[in-house]
Amino acid sequence: MASHISLKQLKVFSTLTQHKTLTAAADSLYLSKAAVSMALAELEKQLGHHLFDRVNNRLILNQEGHKLQPLADELLNRASDIEHLFSDVQALCGQLRIGASDTLGNQVAPYLLSDFRRHTGHERQSLFISNSAEICDKLVDYELDIALIEGKIQHPELDTTPFSADEMCVICPPNHPLPANVEIPLRELEASPWILREPGSGSREFFLRLIAPRLQQWHEAFQLNNTEALINSVSAGLGLACLSRLSAEPAIRDGRVKVLKLPLNMSRRFWLLVHKEKYLSPLLRSFIDFSHQWEREH
Repeated sequence: MASHISLKQLKVFSTLTQHKTLTAAADSLYLSKAAVSMALAELEKQLGHHLFDRVNNRLILNQEGHKLQPLADELLNRASDIEHLFSDVQALCGQLRIGASDTLGNQVAPYLLSDFRRHTGHERQSLFISNSAEICDKLVDYELDIALIEGKIQHPELDTTPFSADEMCVICPPNHPLPANVEIPLRELEASPWILREPGSGSREFFLRLIAPRLQQWHEAFQLNNTEALINSVSAGLGLACLSRLSAEPAIRDGRVKVLKLPLNMSRRFWLLVHKEKYLSPLLRSFIDFSHQWEREH
């Protein structure tokens, strides 16, 4: 019966959701493959439902598994909290898996994490950097605990709160005929080639939402999934680009690119995201509170 579910079974279940195969989960848990398989089989028997679909030796979480996941996550985190409750009242325990979109991951998160570590003494964090869409997918699948992204994402399973603000800019090579310090009408950009990030990127979404609809003619010269490659491509004269001022600033200072001033509001928001069903452990709450305080101070 479900009343006999153990924390060990839930730990096996949770680990399988992260590693997708019995072998990888067994290695992570320092258990035999047979022990992991048996624990999962017992859990599924007690619940009366399969929790994974078996596809080519991989375990893919099914609808029933998705229902169990947030509750298992909460119970395991609470059990960890209990273990540390009397050891040191001030200590934060556990692993914190943070996701960040490109600009935030490269320009903001390293400094935020450094200050968080210095302030709390907690050092068990991981940082996964990708485009906003992939970060959100991993958050929905509980592969990340929290995310910092650029560009508003509307998703029914995610809680979204403002984190900070950013300014976007349009850059061109330093020898481009358009002037750098004078506001230019958008018609000057007609028929220009553009270098864009891949679909799912916040900067691509910003360009397609704000600038592209105001141009009668433009074309995508290159699609790149790396900001530094994008900046170098602009510097080499392959096209214009729209990206975060934070990301472009070193190249602007070095004279590798210059900024074109446009009659548009180029500001955008950053967002902090967590899954609505995610258990907010003391560690996660502490990081959220610290992030908002850090943003106000910076």
